Amino acid sequence: MQQQLDAYLEHLRSERQMSLHTLDGYRRDLLKILALCGKAEIASWVDLDGRTLRSFVARLHAQGQASRSLARLLSAVRGLYQYLNREGLCRHDPATGLAPPKRERRLPRTLDADRAQQLLDGAVENDFIARRDQAILELFYSSGLRLAELVSLDLDGLDLPAGLVRVRGKGNKVRELPVGSKARDALQQWLSLRALSNPGDGAVFVSQQGRRLGPRAVQLRVRQAGVRELGQHLHPHMLRHSFASHMLESSQDLRAVQELLGHADIATTQIYTHLDFQHLATVYDQAHPRARRSTENDE
Repeated sequence: MQQQLDAYLEHLRSERQMSLHTLDGYRRDLLKILALCGKAEIASWVDLDGRTLRSFVARLHAQGQASRSLARLLSAVRGLYQYLNREGLCRHDPATGLAPPKRERRLPRTLDADRAQQLLDGAVENDFIARRDQAILELFYSSGLRLAELVSLDLDGLDLPAGLVRVRGKGNKVRELPVGSKARDALQQWLSLRALSNPGDGAVFVSQQGRRLGPRAVQLRVRQAGVRELGQHLHPHMLRHSFASHMLESSQDLRAVQELLGHADIATTQIYTHLDFQHLATVYDQAHPRARRSTENDE
């Protein structure tokens, strides 16, 4: 078994020209399987079947091996058996249909409503960068945008009089989201200064040189705002998580929050229900901490 494993690794190195880093990972993973085979008195790769390999994976998982690492290990096993089958040394693949244990979902970090208010309600200087960054923070928290959705947002995706933003999310899916009054005000003040940079395209958020802001630039500005206003690490997805958490706490309407977030993974789509936009807007108005409508402000 060791000789065949060595031959496979040499094949990856010389013929497949696999990087040394990846090759080292494959070697470590396959040596783990080889050691487990030795303990189980399995003397040939031909004798390793799917049930036994599944028990090996379960044992490694119980010992603390992460799901991502186990996925890589199974990929290495599949590669080995493809090689063995091609060389006529084996006629099966014990990893067929075998998936790693599901990854445990970590609860996302969020700001509580008071911390979000502290972040957003500080004094804002009336200059290009300050107004732009304030509009970015407000829009993240107001509408729960993903980072990619915010940086790709164009002017024609904004309808501030109607309080809407149209974004293209994962899977190229377009959705319309409400924009709260605080975010609308911040965007209007930013757009009045945006033209100073002579923008080269229709991007909503641009640099002082008129170029569309990229993801790294936005992450940096959000991180700096977190340190300056809260004394803590802050990233765009934390604002999105905070949006979702505060909406759900207030509305208790999980389906509406899922729609607003544009979730598409199977765990959320199992209970996903399409709701009309008017319902979503009503839930948003009633629940979001910064969604007071102008009618309320006029009273």
